[in-house]
Amino acid sequence: MRVDVGGDDAGQGMRPGASVPPVVHTWSTPGIAGWQAAAAALDRFDTVIVQHEYGIYPGPDGGDVVPLLRRLRAPSIVVLHTVLAHPSAGQKRVLEQLVAAAGAVVTMTGTARDRLLVGYAVDAAKVSVIPHGAADHAGTLAEPRPRPRPHLLTWGLLGPGKGIEWALRAVARLRDLRPAVTYTVAGRTHPKVRERHGEAYRTRLQRLGTLLGISEVVDYLPVYHDEAALGRLIRSADVVVLPYDSSEQVTSGVLTEAVAAGVPVVATPFPHAVELLTNGPGLLVPHRDPAALAAGIRRVLTDPGGLALSGHARPPTLLWPAVAARYETLAERLRSAGSPVAATAARA
Repeated sequence: MRVDVGGDDAGQGMRPGASVPPVVHTWSTPGIAGWQAAAAALDRFDTVIVQHEYGIYPGPDGGDVVPLLRRLRAPSIVVLHTVLAHPSAGQKRVLEQLVAAAGAVVTMTGTARDRLLVGYAVDAAKVSVIPHGAADHAGTLAEPRPRPRPHLLTWGLLGPGKGIEWALRAVARLRDLRPAVTYTVAGRTHPKVRERHGEAYRTRLQRLGTLLGISEVVDYLPVYHDEAALGRLIRSADVVVLPYDSSEQVTSGVLTEAVAAGVPVVATPFPHAVELLTNGPGLLVPHRDPAALAAGIRRVLTDPGGLALSGHARPPTLLWPAVAARYETLAERLRSAGSPVAATAARA
């Protein structure tokens, strides 16, 4: 069951192909009435999992989620998608209060856990690392269609900061390769970006592609793929390109899916990429550097064996069944603790 915040683009944050559980309540009212009603709806269930990201919840720095957690009687697990190295005073205060109010806290990378324990006043005993899950795209339904030309792929919700402009400039530097590369940018525009700026970012990218003379090799797919379609798309790629501008991103579902599918990745050194790709199935290149990005892609395409990237073992711990089992173990531990967990959260 789900409690949605706002109700816009429901299901966009869920893993592709997952059956969408019914929405039992929509938190659309700001202020006390909003979080009280949401807490009452959540308390009908035996465990509450709260996905936390700045910008989702109402209140300054999304702070209205804190009194919601304090009010809950059901055990709660808070999953932190972002742990900032340099938060504002308000962001730091909200995250510390969130951890104090939760029964347990999950970060999806060791980097995020380290940042949390070093930079914030939190109880380390509450914090576990459970990786972002990924589908098993090795199944027969995910068999890719063969492509005659090297295929580069970036996917996910689109918006400024994804660094696609640097990837386009890198593709322009690869025009000498034979056969010529193709590049797919798959995914809708992020709903909050679309709400404020429409499709301006995508339009700028298309104009840049025209100026660079690569429009014919770049394909934009502004759709949401189900699990089978996404699996075929991922496994059709020779290289997944993640040219993100951010140096703060401690969690990337796209990166996890690519690594779990065994596809080589060329990425900028955002924290999750550093953690997964160092001595792993990919290369790290500097931010906002199309020449380095092109060199990395060229290296993977022309010498994958020399880089030990092809056939890299898919980590089974990243697949959804293993991840779900760890969440169930954590939830069972909280449920077994009974009322003391809820009482501790209420006192925090």
